[in-house]
Amino acid sequence: MNPQTLINELQSYGLRLVDPNAGAPSRRGGAGPSDHKGLVINGVPIMAPVHTASAYASPYTASAPGKDGSSTIERNGLPVGTVSFPETPRFYELETADGIPYSKIALLHGTDVLATTILQNCIRYESRRKTCRFCSIGQSLAAGRTVAHKTPAQLAEVAKAAVELDGVKHMVMTTGTPNRTDRGAAVLAESAAAVKAVVDLPIQAQCEPPDDDAWFQRLRDAGVDTLGMHMEAVTPAVRDAIMPGKAEVSVERYLEAFKAAVPVFGHGQVSSYILAGLGDSVEDILGMSRTLIDIGVYPFVVPFVPIAGTPLEDHPAPQPAFMHEVLQPLGEMLHQAGMTRNSIKAGCGRCGACSSLSTYENSNTAAPMEVC
Repeated sequence: MNPQTLINELQSYGLRLVDPNAGAPSRRGGAGPSDHKGLVINGVPIMAPVHTASAYASPYTASAPGKDGSSTIERNGLPVGTVSFPETPRFYELETADGIPYSKIALLHGTDVLATTILQNCIRYESRRKTCRFCSIGQSLAAGRTVAHKTPAQLAEVAKAAVELDGVKHMVMTTGTPNRTDRGAAVLAESAAAVKAVVDLPIQAQCEPPDDDAWFQRLRDAGVDTLGMHMEAVTPAVRDAIMPGKAEVSVERYLEAFKAAVPVFGHGQVSSYILAGLGDSVEDILGMSRTLIDIGVYPFVVPFVPIAGTPLEDHPAPQPAFMHEVLQPLGEMLHQAGMTRNSIKAGCGRCGACSSLSTYENSNTAAPMEVC
């Protein structure tokens, strides 16, 4: 089985673990890749669902790690490849002066990314009518696994430790949307400035398009290297149905914001998360991706994962064949545009673990390497 097929199937179907404690702890609830476990396949970091309903019925199982740290992946009992697990980072053992574990301030994503949700609340999450139906941002807060607001000083302290102890290479800062004006840009700017004052760490900030394009230069001046403004769904009908509150920020406004942000951050240093499997067709996703690439925006297309406790917990993940139909031509587009994972300074696209997209971003996608 080639790596693209294996990763696509693991991310669509999920993975059952013989040893749930292997490697760094998995994540339940919260923003970002929730209910996932970090893996490495052929040197490629991926996040695979392990706590979802589909994962419990997955045909894929990972054995307990052997002495070399690797595990065998089996599909219906037949070996198809090997994986390893990123180690639990050392900074998880520390806590702030006021007794907050560092792991409640920021987490390891993939193998070398420090990630944090600065504000764990969102103006839309409190309303059943307005909330994004896939979002679980409030779950980790309710379970006591995080804090509602990470201060700039806390983030700087944890970032410095993560670099010094664990060799973290870049950082992702996202946030719940606190208002309808700057939409989180202000808290991201102050947080990035605090981190950059103590450690030279590339940073991606993620928020909805702010009301004033001047925020893009303010973020850049504060030390933000790359910007993520996530559309999630690309057609108005799907956006209205899946995220009625966020859909109030129109596709047109996103495109305007992208055009204003790219000259500030640079070609390929602005990105947008697109969740495949919410209802947009292959043609819809590729059409929007083409538009974004032409603007200079990296479309990071990832498979939707149904999270327990959300309104979409029973919505199926996209089939692996659907992901291949999207990612193969998208990878070719990105390769031709010179806009690939390795050219991004920081962020989700640079990490790449939530999608197999990076494995399609070279000219040899027609002849994938075998895993086993």
